[in-house]
Amino acid sequence: MTDTHPSDPTISFHGAAGGVTGSCFLIRHAMGSLLLDCGLFQGPKTEQELNYRDFAFDVTEPAALVLTHAHIDHSGLIPKLYRHGFQGPVVTTHGTADLLTFMLPDSGHIQETEVRYLNQRNRQRGRREVEPIYSRRDAERCLSHIRAVDRDVWVDVAPGVRARFWDAGHILGSASVELELPGADGPVRMVFSGDLGPGDKPFHPDPNGPARPDWLVVESTYGGRERPVIDATSRRLILAEELRAALKRGGPVVIPAFAVERTQELLYDLDLLFDSKELPAVEVFLDSPLAVNVTRIFDKHLPDVNQPGTPAPFSRRNLHLIEEVEASKRLNRLTGNAIIIAASGMCEAGRIRHHLKNHLWRNSATVLLVGYQAPATLGRLLQDGVSRVRIHGEEVEVRATIRTIDAYSGHADRAALMHWILARLPVAGGIFLVHGEDQERVALRASLIEAGLDGNKIHLPGLDEAWSLTPRGAKPMTPTHPPRIDKAAVAKPDWHNDYAATVLALADNVRKMRDDKQRAALLAKVRAVLETGE
Repeated sequence: MTDTHPSDPTISFHGAAGGVTGSCFLIRHAMGSLLLDCGLFQGPKTEQELNYRDFAFDVTEPAALVLTHAHIDHSGLIPKLYRHGFQGPVVTTHGTADLLTFMLPDSGHIQETEVRYLNQRNRQRGRREVEPIYSRRDAERCLSHIRAVDRDVWVDVAPGVRARFWDAGHILGSASVELELPGADGPVRMVFSGDLGPGDKPFHPDPNGPARPDWLVVESTYGGRERPVIDATSRRLILAEELRAALKRGGPVVIPAFAVERTQELLYDLDLLFDSKELPAVEVFLDSPLAVNVTRIFDKHLPDVNQPGTPAPFSRRNLHLIEEVEASKRLNRLTGNAIIIAASGMCEAGRIRHHLKNHLWRNSATVLLVGYQAPATLGRLLQDGVSRVRIHGEEVEVRATIRTIDAYSGHADRAALMHWILARLPVAGGIFLVHGEDQERVALRASLIEAGLDGNKIHLPGLDEAWSLTPRGAKPMTPTHPPRIDKAAVAKPDWHNDYAATVLALADNVRKMRDDKQRAALLAKVRAVLETGE
């Protein structure tokens, strides 16, 4: 049985361990416990189903939740946490607190909407109906528990624990978190990177953090990748080139974008490109109620996050902020040049799916991907070049041009991660690499070893693993329960993806056959395999 109040701290990794979503870490210490982040799982359905299952810990145990930033893969299960009995505060920065005011209720609305559509299909198919993970009302109720604090000062967050928030340079309000908690031989300092920005972002200072912690928990989204150094001017040139080519095709440009930060960066760059006449002032439709509200929050915080001389990019005449459903539906009539920006950035939910369904089959349309696409998401499928996809249960042929810009990443690459980690040295206890697919974590670990760090002190924790943080180093603890999903299945396409790909491939092959006789023969073979299992 797990020691609830160990003399040496322990940490359990209940998300973002071998994948990039579902960040949730439980830290136990001599005087209690607390959580750091509590996010939604995204990507393969096998992982998404974890959102519906019980938490892997007693939710009434933690005294507080410390939140690094507002992205849903870090914050999206907070309403569920309260729904199931959590009673502590959520401690975070002022910017994150403002974003959560809109992001969590929006997430609750998405849960309700998606379950409503799913249950409609389930009733038609005679399947069991499901409940949403949480409701909009659940999300609204938990907002009163959010406690906003300043950066760069120590604050008490739970009995025996204090925290300090540092700039992470990722999105508005994002922070790396330094925790000080009781240990057997005195205070123990842990630093959690949160999601680190790449530097040179329009609205934020570069990532920062304290040196000489006992333990370091670091993201590794791009731990094995080097990206060309792209400054703001070069990024806008890349965007302008892609958009000019897209507009020449004659149709609309559909841009899936995260409602927070990516959308505002795009609007900022579009504003400058329109002003400089590098792009014709085509109509821009921001079709995301959440992104509209977030953009207003950016306006509120611009004095704090803006660089000197930055213009106000969110009030152009050709920028239309779409909130009402009927106004969104009217965009379906667009066939000529226009730019449609909608969430979600990985095309897994929100109004972007309606726009993709309406435009993917058009030769004149362009889909411009500007953010990370997790494995098995619709965005990744499009990026990988599939010829057909299923949206809302219907098959859609992909005739639109699919393009990717890798100049808007919100995450540090290998070089930037190395720079940030090395600036924290020495780390007395060890380093845990999280929030990255395994190949990225393995590559970053190899780079750190090459830089002279002890590989025995660099750990790649698995989902639901617990580690004891002793003065002699980190030790994996004997599990009391099996992991909720197999370690090998994390961040990998699953049978749901195989099934969808098989159905699409079968339909494509049937269409391509010369005559009905061939089609009947193929289908007979498929049925025979299904009936015999051979």
